[in-house]
Amino acid sequence: MRTATPKSSAGVGAPPGPFAGTDFMPNAIEQIVDAYVRLKNRRGLDELMMHRQRLAVDLKSRSGYDFSLPIGKIDEEIAIIEAGLSRLKADNSTI
Repeated sequence: MRTATPKSSAGVGAPPGPFAGTDFMPNAIEQIVDAYVRLKNRRGLDELMMHRQRLAVDLKSRSGYDFSLPIGKIDEEIAIIEAGLSRLKADNSTI
């Protein structure tokens, strides 16, 4: 008796595509922060930080819906931006 095999190219055992997981696609905010650090754009990093902080404050003040997931994501982004600011500060102190 024969068993059915998947006919699609992305069948069982197929390698994951380029967008199958986060390991293959860097986080957008990380790419933006890296670019600002490379360009030594402190103002851009400060503006990113202020925007994310305003979003967090706004979401935390709302009720009627569970905003914990977007708040957690924004908090992660704030940590990435803080790390970028630290890298920029460290780079400037070595000059």
